[in-house]
Amino acid sequence: MRNGFRLFDTHIHIGTARHSGRRHHAADMVAAMDRFGVDYSVAIPFPVVDDYRGQHDEIGAAMRRYPGRLVGAACLNPYVPEAEFRAEVRRCREQHGFRALKFQPQYQALNPLLESSAFLFETALENGMALIVHTGSGIPFSMPSMYLLAARQYPELKFILAHCGGGGIFLGEAIVAASLFPNIYLELSSLMPHQVLEVLQRVPSDRLMAGSDLPENLAIEFTKLLDLEIGEDAKRNILAGTACKVFGEPD
Repeated sequence: MRNGFRLFDTHIHIGTARHSGRRHHAADMVAAMDRFGVDYSVAIPFPVVDDYRGQHDEIGAAMRRYPGRLVGAACLNPYVPEAEFRAEVRRCREQHGFRALKFQPQYQALNPLLESSAFLFETALENGMALIVHTGSGIPFSMPSMYLLAARQYPELKFILAHCGGGGIFLGEAIVAASLFPNIYLELSSLMPHQVLEVLQRVPSDRLMAGSDLPENLAIEFTKLLDLEIGEDAKRNILAGTACKVFGEPD
């Protein structure tokens, strides 16, 4: 908690990234949360890893080591055999209690408009998970408009558009998407404060949430929201309330 507000970071990474060489240990991530006053975080594997099962198990172990602090999210190559994909996400739910599935089209070039990609949305839905989609870099499949048809086809599935279009690149598309479909939520990392205000003109605060993505961004991402001149109810929704409704509070 900070300044009287609970904080829910809906976008952190734990594990080892093959593509960048980053290594984030759970202990370091929780220590960073504690320093700033973040109550909860959604822990996601990096999009390119050597062993996705091992990365999921590392997050599951962190959830048990730090009870009440972390929500787990699965992330794996969508081009593994479909049965393997579905089984691993189900294992994450049953064995570790994960509550989200992450799709990273920047590194996982799956076309969401094709019928053959339906398994991605079906797997999230059948496991009671929200689907977090990276937006911004990685076009064309990282464009918010690519998920409008799926949002209509799967109205019970909660879509979280991470980075709200990507630092303003597709900000307008993200706003339109969330305006059209109540099951689309926007995660605001990488936006400037004036862009957050622009989002709030069209999208209610109970469909907006905070995220940091990387530990060096944490203070900046949350300070911009804590300092925003908006009503307290809206601020509470963005900082934790919306995320608590979408993911639930960690066990």
